[in-house]
Amino acid sequence: MSSLFDLSGKVAVALGGNSTLGGAMAKGLADHGAKVAIVGRNMQTAEEVAQTIKESGGEAKAFQADVSDLSSIDRVIGEIEAWSGGWDILLNAPGMNSTTPYLELDPEEWDQIMDVNLKGIVFATQAFAKKMIEQGRSGSIINISSVSSTTPLSKVFTYSASKAAINSVTQYLAREFAPYHIRVNAIIPGFFPAEQNRKILSEDRVQSIMGHTPMKRFGDPEELQGATVYLASDKASGFVTGELLRVDGGFGSMTI
Repeated sequence: MSSLFDLSGKVAVALGGNSTLGGAMAKGLADHGAKVAIVGRNMQTAEEVAQTIKESGGEAKAFQADVSDLSSIDRVIGEIEAWSGGWDILLNAPGMNSTTPYLELDPEEWDQIMDVNLKGIVFATQAFAKKMIEQGRSGSIINISSVSSTTPLSKVFTYSASKAAINSVTQYLAREFAPYHIRVNAIIPGFFPAEQNRKILSEDRVQSIMGHTPMKRFGDPEELQGATVYLASDKASGFVTGELLRVDGGFGSMTI
């Protein structure tokens, strides 16, 4: 059974792999044999994730790029290709959040969040996928969505809108890339306290989340590794594409 999840010989690119959740997922890929490029805006945190992987016996290298700056994506693609020769797995984990109320939202903040959460993902994926197709490499693209993508959450209007769009992008690209044997899926995490959501986790909001989560707890970042490795593996999920896989403690199945 373990051979279903063996990623030996595969190369993974983890955009946002320096974040709490992206780092945990990147480590999961490395633990199952993938060589991982950790890509983030903050080179220091990217180096820290890469070092942790190497200390565990894996192979990883940190790279600096920002998905909202597409020139940096073009640059890092060349750097990663020189390091690895290509890639089989693309993990899209960058994210930006905001608690600005809708009536106070200005176009600049909207654009900033959409540039990271949507535009950046769309065009970074385009660039990495073109190379995969040119290299004749089949593989897997994994987008990180959110429980706010299906039913919007209060206090995070722009974030919710961006993640709803990611679901649509995921399903569209699943069809677009199927002829090239590239699968495209998304993970819908529930509540995993991380950099971008800690600031809105007031006591009242935590109580509300727990009341809506059957498992009555937050997720641990390592609990996203199984879904990530499953979707990355051609042997385990070779006929799975266009899927929105929930890892949310039951949040999406609960009303009142």
